Amino acid sequence: MQTSYLSDISTWRERASIKGIPSICSAHPTVIEAAMLHAGRKGCHLLVEATCNQVNQDGGYTGMTPADFKSFVETIAAKTGFPLDRLILGGDHLGPNPWKTLPADDAMAKACEMIKAYAEAGFTKLHLDTSMGCAGEPVALPDALTAERAARLAAVAEKALQGKPGVKPVYIVGTEVPIPGGAMEELDVLEVTKPEAALETIAVHRRAFEAAGVKEAFSRVIGAVVQPGVEFGNENVIAYIPQKAAALSAALSDLPGLVFEAHSTDYQSREALRQLVLDGFAILKVGPGLTFALREAYYGLDRIAEFLFPGKRQETLVAVIERVLTADPGNWEKYYHGSESERHIQRHFSYSDRIRYYWPHPEIAAAVTSLFALLEGIDIPETLISQYLRPSYQSVRQGKIAPRAEALALDAIDLVLEDYFEACR
Repeated sequence: MQTSYLSDISTWRERASIKGIPSICSAHPTVIEAAMLHAGRKGCHLLVEATCNQVNQDGGYTGMTPADFKSFVETIAAKTGFPLDRLILGGDHLGPNPWKTLPADDAMAKACEMIKAYAEAGFTKLHLDTSMGCAGEPVALPDALTAERAARLAAVAEKALQGKPGVKPVYIVGTEVPIPGGAMEELDVLEVTKPEAALETIAVHRRAFEAAGVKEAFSRVIGAVVQPGVEFGNENVIAYIPQKAAALSAALSDLPGLVFEAHSTDYQSREALRQLVLDGFAILKVGPGLTFALREAYYGLDRIAEFLFPGKRQETLVAVIERVLTADPGNWEKYYHGSESERHIQRHFSYSDRIRYYWPHPEIAAAVTSLFALLEGIDIPETLISQYLRPSYQSVRQGKIAPRAEALALDAIDLVLEDYFEACR
């Protein structure tokens, strides 16, 4: 089998050029299209990851299996002309999380099915996340049990690929893993992972992989998820403070061949992202921050359409989203807190951006289609772009971006992507 592009990522800090890689954690086609266009212009690799909740053998909230997601991404690659040999597919939080309300044996059986499906579909970066308790277990598990379950999943993936050609998967492990999608409450301060805890995480996983008979697979563990002190809640962002993570960063000198993977880096500044990469957090996960930017663009276009064509639609996009989310609160209700007015704000403007779960909803998808149909072929006046899509205004003025709805939506995402790709250079 071939060697992964990521296999030597621990040496990238010595390079004069690319020192890390953004991980695009999104199943939204416009986000993936924007990422491919951006990486294509840069001439670099693109890492796209699906999470266990988005994509699994049961379909996840997108309705896609891993094989479906691969086909979905490759279709976008064909549209954008992005070369498949520079595309890396990853699986994020692969473990029992979608089924953690079940007893551990049942949840792990489902997790084994899932990772087998990811491996067979050709995902070559696999984040093993078994850190959460299942029914009747504590919320956080002992390191040894987490590692034992992770090694079991690795063994399933390795067996599924035995004797098959292609790229051998690389693995990410960890025991202090943030929950997918950001914190469920407001945060004032975060405890950075202790260096000794990071060292123990690797040691306990090494032993577990050996005990599970997949010692060779451990040689393809390229990183560990740790907490460098970055996170976001519904209304606030905890910014990276390098001094607080200095000891953790220094621990990499005792972990040859490994980097740290930073989750929940959404909404960090470019300088903070750059410093994370320089400090050894070479894989920068971003997801909600990209769909948040897309949602901002959609809402700006919604206001523009209503101003240019008042009464042409029965409902604005914002009105449809509010109606659907209040009728179907399952994907946001337990995450948003406070009074009804506070929850109303969070439904639309939370950093956690749980609207991202609803873009595939038939009524919302139809409302987006209606919005873009109304604006199709329209050169939007610069003054309206200044009012409602201000981040793109100068690029439109300079002729870099067409004053069209689709170009403006892509540009909103591109502005976020630029921070990540530049931080990794």
